[in-house]
Amino acid sequence: MAEQTTTGQTTTEITGERADLLATLATARHFLRFTTRDLTDEQAGLRTTASELCLGGLIKHVTAVERNWAAFIVEGPSAMGDFSEMTEEDRQKWADEFKMLPGDTLQGVLDAYEEVARRTDELVVSLPDLGAVQPLPKAPWFTETHWSARRALTHIAVETAQHAGHADIIREALDGAKSMG
Repeated sequence: MAEQTTTGQTTTEITGERADLLATLATARHFLRFTTRDLTDEQAGLRTTASELCLGGLIKHVTAVERNWAAFIVEGPSAMGDFSEMTEEDRQKWADEFKMLPGDTLQGVLDAYEEVARRTDELVVSLPDLGAVQPLPKAPWFTETHWSARRALTHIAVETAQHAGHADIIREALDGAKSMG
């Protein structure tokens, strides 16, 4: 698959593994964003299942995840912090990623996600080596000690696709709309 990227006046054709990563990310992002079509800010913040999740909150969370893992690729574990020593304030900040807070708008959440996605795509194109490795931050859930840029980008795609599935269920419970089928 070939992807075309434009920077300034130059258009570059991206092929191979990088094109595949970009296409996978684009598909997962599309299905996540698609679940919010034609919704109001209020609807984007509604919990429609037993879960604490709402559509706007899922997009906020995926935005933060993508931003953090892209920063990890460039800066290493310092970009993410030490998860083994999270404070109550850290836990609350993480929990708030999953909610539409006062002042949040669906358009604002989508715009922030689009900007993070654009920067990640630029990173995929410009990285000298997808195999470049960084040590993982301290966290009780990591079994490995290091991840490559390729692995971090794959994680972004997997996380986005997983949450697109969650979003599809939330949207169907909201008004019967489905992403597929």
